[in-house]
Amino acid sequence: MITVHHLEKSRSQRVLWLLEEMGLPYELRLYKRHPQTMLAPPELQSVHPLGKSPVITDGDITMAESGAIIEYLTQAYEQGQALVPARGSVEWRRYIYWLHFAEGSMMPPLLLKLIFNRVRTAPMPFFVKPIARGIADKVTGAFVEPNLKRLLAFMEAELGGRPWFAGEQFSAADVQMSFPLEAAAARGGLDASYTNLSTWLARVHARPAYKRAIDKGGPFSIPG
Repeated sequence: MITVHHLEKSRSQRVLWLLEEMGLPYELRLYKRHPQTMLAPPELQSVHPLGKSPVITDGDITMAESGAIIEYLTQAYEQGQALVPARGSVEWRRYIYWLHFAEGSMMPPLLLKLIFNRVRTAPMPFFVKPIARGIADKVTGAFVEPNLKRLLAFMEAELGGRPWFAGEQFSAADVQMSFPLEAAAARGGLDASYTNLSTWLARVHARPAYKRAIDKGGPFSIPG
């Protein structure tokens, strides 16, 4: 039996979604974030040394990292074959690209945006606040936001000729891309002006397996 160690409001939501798309049975163990720090609880360290989510166990196998979990599940179980394009095809090359793009290119500036947003509102001595906010505004305006706009424009163009990231068919790459685009909608500038991306998100939210994953994993939102 596959066990998903699911941290609320985290990347592990897409692992639940993948398993629902594959129709595989799994056990769900839910972990709550610390209400002040929003960090994962120490109990997760008993599953994986880094104490982070997502992480799954499958018998004596423990897998962490969203991309690695997706590759493992789609290769280890026959039900995953339909979610991976034929190896060597144009769609497969796109699939591999977006599977790695999600965390390698899209998430770093989104994380920086979150960090600097928190710097602006963090409690600190009054005489330090203008300096901290000035640094946060400078880095965000000069580096983070221009990068996010370039990335969003790139993805918007890529979805101009096809409904899903790998091609005409939904794939596990779309599962992997869901978290950064949810984060971009929350804090990265993704709005209705990006028609293709907004349509893609609506299409994702309408999938029955996505809805089942939300029902099982709990309310899903990403801090702005």
